[in-house]
This record gives sequence, structure tokens and C-alpha cells, in this order.
Amino acid sequence: MTRIRWALSTAAFAIHLAVAGRYDFFRDELYFIACGRHPAFGYADQPPLVPLLAAATQLFGERLWLLRAVAAVGAFGAVWFTCKLAELFEAGAIGVALAGVAAATAPMYLGLATTLNTSSFEPLAVAAVSYFLGRAVVKEDPGAFVRAGLVCGLALEAKYELPLFLAPLLLALLLTGRARSLWRKAALQGALLAAAIALPSLVWQAAHGLPFLELMRAGAAGKNKVVPAGEFLLNQVLVMNPLYALLAMIGVVASFASARLRQWRFLGLAFALTLLLMLALHAKDYYFAPAYGPAFALGAAALDGWIRRTWVKLLPLVPALAYSIVSAPMAMPILDPPALAAYMRALHQAPESGENLDQSDIPQDFADMLGWRELAQSVAAAVRTLPPEDQQRAVILGRNYGESGALDFYGPALGLPPVIGRHNQYWYWGPGRYDGSVLVLINWAPESVKAADCAEVKALGRFGTPQAMPHETGSITLCRRLLRPLPEVWAELKLIR
Repeated sequence: MTRIRWALSTAAFAIHLAVAGRYDFFRDELYFIACGRHPAFGYADQPPLVPLLAAATQLFGERLWLLRAVAAVGAFGAVWFTCKLAELFEAGAIGVALAGVAAATAPMYLGLATTLNTSSFEPLAVAAVSYFLGRAVVKEDPGAFVRAGLVCGLALEAKYELPLFLAPLLLALLLTGRARSLWRKAALQGALLAAAIALPSLVWQAAHGLPFLELMRAGAAGKNKVVPAGEFLLNQVLVMNPLYALLAMIGVVASFASARLRQWRFLGLAFALTLLLMLALHAKDYYFAPAYGPAFALGAAALDGWIRRTWVKLLPLVPALAYSIVSAPMAMPILDPPALAAYMRALHQAPESGENLDQSDIPQDFADMLGWRELAQSVAAAVRTLPPEDQQRAVILGRNYGESGALDFYGPALGLPPVIGRHNQYWYWGPGRYDGSVLVLINWAPESVKAADCAEVKALGRFGTPQAMPHETGSITLCRRLLRPLPEVWAELKLIR
């Protein structure tokens, strides 16, 4: 079993490492690097762990592959703990392999670990917490409660969404009569450990007016698409791989129908409850993805017990892997952008997003890896047209955190002025010491800048890259002599979304 677990986990890591240097930095990766270079206990839209990791990978120069190698560790861990869960459910070697292959090659899991993001470690976290709680509750291993608490605390320092999985899991324990074990001393120790690790970020949020809740309200108020329940469920089947989705459903049913697996029915019920919660919240498709690890393991353990012949157990892997291989270029940066667009047209696949945005002809996750270096070069060319005294006093104002993050990252090598921003954490950092006497506005058309705001408005240039997101094509505009102090204008510029 150990060899299978190591082989599949290492293979998952290697798959991601093979494409880690493809395309360029993703919008969020640039933003995380900027945040991590301002160390803090929290940020407006995420806890500190991922930004600090992102910044650490760039300490000795630009290293895209190293940044994404960190995300690949998340893929390694997700496969590792999915295999461990299958072993916990007493699956044989074939069952462990089925569970691990599903976690390694499900298209959505491939996509989640392609870039370093706050979601990169969620499948790992949910599988690990499920494993440790399973050991604690069913196998009566008290120390596993503490290990579960450690994972919960670290996961909450990476992303705040873990309660969306923990709440259904705890309710499932209650509904299946397993909640008594939560009153043990070890369970309290685990909960306290999780709280102690997560507390600094939560205190930061409270001290800054809970901007993360403001962000969530913005998403519910129109930023994110509202997907009907039927469409959400169908999309789950497609993005996870139809055969892997079936494997998960088998696992949920088997946790109630199989006498051998019935002791694990709280995990099957937790999967169903989490799905209902996601439907109620109109969640994006990837929000639910981390819940699949335990269900994969349950399904693999069930099939391993029901089917005797090895070749019959492995037969479904052939079409499942074929589906994932065909889907892989739409989840990972394997094909160059023009080839990817042609590939998707050949498959009659249209790029989609969970947000209400105009789309590129490639998926948003890929489009948002394009154009940032070119943006910095365009801004540098525009700034060089200014008189030397203006260049000395200038500050660049990005319209969103992608633009500000890109100019922060690429700007120093090009001699760009300092960068500020109005979006999410950039707004909380404020305008600094800059008075607004020379503002270079990114993605503000000259005609959109009010005469009451600037004594002089002038077009300096444009930026844009084919196949980047359409809203990342725009103007570079000079605002000379802001008519009100920049700190006074700052409150009106705030964008939290």
C-alpha cells in the first residue's frame, strides 16, 4: 500500500511540476507575492499563509516554476490522504490505487493545483481532516484529534472556507450518533490548537472591519454568476470526470448500504450535506471540489469489496483516464493559447467563468496568465514620455489588484515609479506619502476622468494582449495635479470584490 501511495502522490506532483513554468504568472499569484512582501497576520481577502509562501519563492529572483511547485505539494498531499482514507476503509491495493488515481487526475483537481492559490491546498485539507477524524472517531485514536486540529488551523491560515466543510462534517457526526467522541479531552485539545493557529488572522479581520465579509457580500450582490441547481450538478459531473463523479456517488451510497462501510456513513452524509450547502449558497463549481476525496476513497473501497476480478476493477480506469487526458489541456497550461483556443473549438467547448465578465476565447484561468509583463512594458514606455521631474513625482494607480500586482512585480526592473491600488488589500495599504500631483492611471480612459478631479488629463498610451481577459485591454492615462488631496479621494476609490 505504501508503494502505491508514494507512486501516485509523486506522479501527481510530477505532472504539475512538468507544466509549472508554462505561460506566465497568474493574476492572483502576482497579487499574493505583493501581499507576502508586506508581511501581516492577514489581508483583506485571504489569510497570510499563501501570500507568505508566494513571496518566499521569489526571494532570489523570478521563479515561476518554484511558485507553482508549492501548489504541486497540495496535489501530492491530496492524493496521499485520499489513498490513506481508502486504506482506513480497508480497501485492498486496487481500491487504494483507484482512489489515488481519481484524486490525481480529476480535471478539477488538476486545475486547482496548477497555480498557487488559496484553493490549492483545500483538497489536501479536507481529505486530511476526514482521515484524522475518522481515525479518532472510529478507530478510537485520541491523538488524531490533535492532528486534525493542526490541519484545520493551517487550512484556515490558507483559506477561510474550511467551515463550509467542517460544519456538515460535525452535523453528520451528530446525526449518525458519533458526536459523543467530540467531548473527549483530545478533541478539545485539537479544537484549541486549531483556534490558536487561526486566531491571528481572525483578529486581523476583526481589527480591519471584517473586509472578507464585505468581499463575500460583493460576490453575492452580482460579481458571481448565480448557477441553477441542475446546471451546478451537471457541471460537477463534467469538471470532476463523469466516472469519478460516479465513483463518489457509489461511495456515498455504499457508506449507508454496505455493512462493511456503514461505520463510515458520517463521511458519506457529510458529502451530501456539503453539496446541499453549496447549492443553497449558489457556490462556484470549484468550491465543492475538495469534498470529493473521502467519497472517492469510499467508492474505491466499495468496488474493491464487491468485485473479485482485478481486471474488472481496473477496467473503468481506461475511459476515466481518457476523459481526464482530453480535459487536461483545459485544466493545465499544456497548449499554447492559440492552440488551446483551437482545441476547445474542435471539442465545441466555450470558455466559462463563475463571474459576470466578458470572456476571452480561452478559459479565464489561462487568460489571466497573459499580458502582465506586456502591461509593465507598455506603462514603462508611457512613463518615459513624461518630463524627468514628473517621473520623479509620479505614482502608478492600478484599477485592480492584477494590474497593481503585475506592476509591483515587473516594475522595478523597468524603472517604474511606485505602485498603489484601490482593489482589496491594495486599498488598505493606502496612498502612502504620495500627493497625487502626478498620477499614472491604469485602465482609466481619459474621458472617464472628471475635470473636477485633475487639472490636466492626458492619454499616455494603451495596453493589451491577445487572448488576455477583455477587461485587461485599456488606457494609460496621466492625471496631473489632483485637485483634492489623494488621501481625501482615497475613500471614494475603494473596491472590495
